[in-house]
Amino acid sequence: MQQLDHLITKKIRSTYGRRVVSPIIYCIFLVIVWFSTPLRSLMHPLEISDQAQIEALAADGNQYITTTLHNLNFTGYTQSRLGFVTGYYYYTMRKDGCYLVVLSPRTCEEGLPQVREVTIRASIRRQPDSYALLAEQLADDLDWTTAGFYDTVSDCIISEPGFGKISSFLLLACFFVSGVYAFLSIVLFTLYALFPVLSPASRQLGLYGKRSELLAQAEEELATLPQLATEDMYITEHFFIAFANKSVTVIPISEIVWIYKYSTLHNILWYHFSISYTLHITANKHLYIQFPKNMKSDIDGIIDYLAEANHNILVGFNEKNRKAVQAMPGVTRFADGLIAFLKQKI
Repeated sequence: MQQLDHLITKKIRSTYGRRVVSPIIYCIFLVIVWFSTPLRSLMHPLEISDQAQIEALAADGNQYITTTLHNLNFTGYTQSRLGFVTGYYYYTMRKDGCYLVVLSPRTCEEGLPQVREVTIRASIRRQPDSYALLAEQLADDLDWTTAGFYDTVSDCIISEPGFGKISSFLLLACFFVSGVYAFLSIVLFTLYALFPVLSPASRQLGLYGKRSELLAQAEEELATLPQLATEDMYITEHFFIAFANKSVTVIPISEIVWIYKYSTLHNILWYHFSISYTLHITANKHLYIQFPKNMKSDIDGIIDYLAEANHNILVGFNEKNRKAVQAMPGVTRFADGLIAFLKQKI
């Protein structure tokens, strides 16, 4: 049958050719996020001098900096969260204006009256919700007018505690972990598409012998005379072959030890929309695979043919078969939770 020539290899190539698209798109998305958000400056905070215009940096999206500050005076006000003091408000004069600075308790030793010089990593943030009240009280303490305070003090606050937020580091961790995962997926999916013999389907087949020889045998049997065929599952003289679940599966029939099905009722609100069937196959070498969303007639035909082709296969999910499979060496043992779940389904 011409259309079945090298079908397994073609399916492996097309499957991973499609799957590589999603991680590529995700990596492009990460690159856009990296260059269009403050995330990059969180990873590499910009080192600035006394000459830098902090307000201009904030406007350009550089919200995380490393800087040295001089002659900081304690305002007498603190920043709290959940009843704990997380920062102390200071003010300092720079060449580009007067700034409020929030220092961590450790940096200012729990509120030193004056800090001569300190180098910190900090975030630049605009007025917090409490800024108006803080400005009014500070202006009164400094014997300034509130209007004069707003004219003199920048509305940008340099916050040392704002740099080290756990959420920021969790965001970075998520960014890089997901990015590495996506990059590795691109590399692996590309390799699988270019060299199908390296794919999981081939490695899975390699559990039972030399993968290249078994794959070639399965290709030849599928191309010449498949014994049974459904929409995405085939049985040849020696192999069960399936193209489902965004993957390719090839299992020697002689290695299958247990097969069964269970049904799933699909509902839309209170209306029973449809019933689909999942085929479960357990094989030697701790191999367990399921093929969901199939028609009952297709699943029944596959089970009947496999049971006829290999009389040692246990058919159906029941306690007797489960215990028999558990007693077999080299076969997957199921967790009690999975067993309870399947019992409910059956």
